[in-house]
Amino acid sequence: MRRSGFLLAALVLVGISPAAWAHPGHLVGTGFSAGLLHPFTGMDHLLAMTSVGLWAAQRGGRSLFLIPASFVLMMAAGAIAGAAGVPLPLVQPGILGSVMVFGLLIALDSRLPTAAGMAIVGAFAVFHGYAHAVEMPAQASLADFGSGMVVGTLALHAIGIGLGSLSARFPRIALQTAGAGIALAGVGLLSTL
Repeated sequence: MRRSGFLLAALVLVGISPAAWAHPGHLVGTGFSAGLLHPFTGMDHLLAMTSVGLWAAQRGGRSLFLIPASFVLMMAAGAIAGAAGVPLPLVQPGILGSVMVFGLLIALDSRLPTAAGMAIVGAFAVFHGYAHAVEMPAQASLADFGSGMVVGTLALHAIGIGLGSLSARFPRIALQTAGAGIALAGVGLLSTL
């Protein structure tokens, strides 16, 4: 129990760091490492991607892998669209909406069919990927930056899955309360637009 409390505290401290609230203009470098760090440098991405892992762990079974995989694949599609200059309206509201929706899915302990969960997570992932590509440094290669972005996203999913798995040691309401907190954080972030 002590170890899980430490992990949760570490995640909260990472989330409240000033770097996590930053966004455009914060990247150093243009390659894999810049892409790897990008998902960790915005509270919106941190919360959404960690929430995908939390919800996948809460659901268990095939969802444990299929829901994060759906996010990564559709995020890549969004990144390709963004790099190609395809217009996508409401990107930032879509990203912040994902934080609220993913938090609510956890709070409500949603048991949607796996395919529906994949569709919801994938639809929001397009906005995240698009934003990553648009914020990518001009001289960066989408292949290098994008592969780092995928690994960073998978790391955040793994953190969420790990925290979700640890939550099995606590009453079910603990993870649901965390989900409600994530949803409220999304509301707070949306109010800053």
